[in-house]
Amino acid sequence: MTDTAPRPTLEAVAARAGVSRATVSRVVNGGDGVREPLVERVRRAVEELGYVPNQAARSLVTRRHDAIAVVVAEPETRVFADPFFALQLRGISQELTAHDNQLVLLLTEGRDDHARVGRYLAGGHVDGALVFSLHLDDPLPGLIQRAGVPTVFGGRPGWSDGGRDVVYVDSDNRGGAREAVSYLVGLGRTRVAHITGALDQTSAVDRLEGYRDVMGVADPELVVRGDFTPAGGERAMRELLDHHPDVDAVFAANDLTAAGALRVLRESGRRVPEDVAVIGFDDMLPVAEQTEPPLTTVRQDIEEMGRLMARLLLRDLDPTGGGTAPAGVVLPTTLVRRASA
Repeated sequence: MTDTAPRPTLEAVAARAGVSRATVSRVVNGGDGVREPLVERVRRAVEELGYVPNQAARSLVTRRHDAIAVVVAEPETRVFADPFFALQLRGISQELTAHDNQLVLLLTEGRDDHARVGRYLAGGHVDGALVFSLHLDDPLPGLIQRAGVPTVFGGRPGWSDGGRDVVYVDSDNRGGAREAVSYLVGLGRTRVAHITGALDQTSAVDRLEGYRDVMGVADPELVVRGDFTPAGGERAMRELLDHHPDVDAVFAANDLTAAGALRVLRESGRRVPEDVAVIGFDDMLPVAEQTEPPLTTVRQDIEEMGRLMARLLLRDLDPTGGGTAPAGVVLPTTLVRRASA
């Protein structure tokens, strides 16, 4: 074992800077009322000594933990397999890091985990929460409300309690779906199918509604339920080909679903886009540019969604931030044309 040097203390910083301990405490904790020359002396002493504030003690003064919980309402097997979550977490992490906040990641495997997350948030460990990938029957919104933690949601909330004050960030799922399906119809495709996402999530519901906006009362069997995964896309595409071998276009609820559908079309001998045109949703480059052929898809800025969620929460937490966050922000989408349609 090796001896470690004692950690520098507030007293040591005060002695080096030639000021009182209280002055050092105000400077380190962001307090007011210290003249700029003294602030510079304290900062120089902190740097020279390598002083790191004790977070627990600092929290007693500032009533802030500089930590944000990021709650993903999915099991870890899904989170670490889907690039969507990596992109959104990267956007959140970049924004929190820029404001010297820690990210605390909380995942939910089942109902017991919901209760655990609720207890953690209510325990005063974090300043706020960013929550996404909620399902319609998810108890997390109620648990979070009871915990009294400032929260921003990723995705349009699906609960019906219109009186609840909710801040959220979403993409124009319905408008993006309309643009994709309109593009397929404009190509002359007449048997346009839709493989949905998990319909207990509002993003999937909104994309289905966008499809229906264009196709109207199309053959209901042309709509097959998926779950936002490649396996779900494969299963749904096989079902479509079994019941509707004349299908000539597919709008898939996300890029992973489209990738699964493309594999099945290739196995069945269908040419893409000559026989069947395919469009996805997300424009996740690790997926969309590596499918065969490269995927035409609806782009949503997933990283920017994460950054904006964090930005809105931090603004809400900042007493000098200049007002509360807007109730809902919906980011635009864009159709990105590649070789699959």
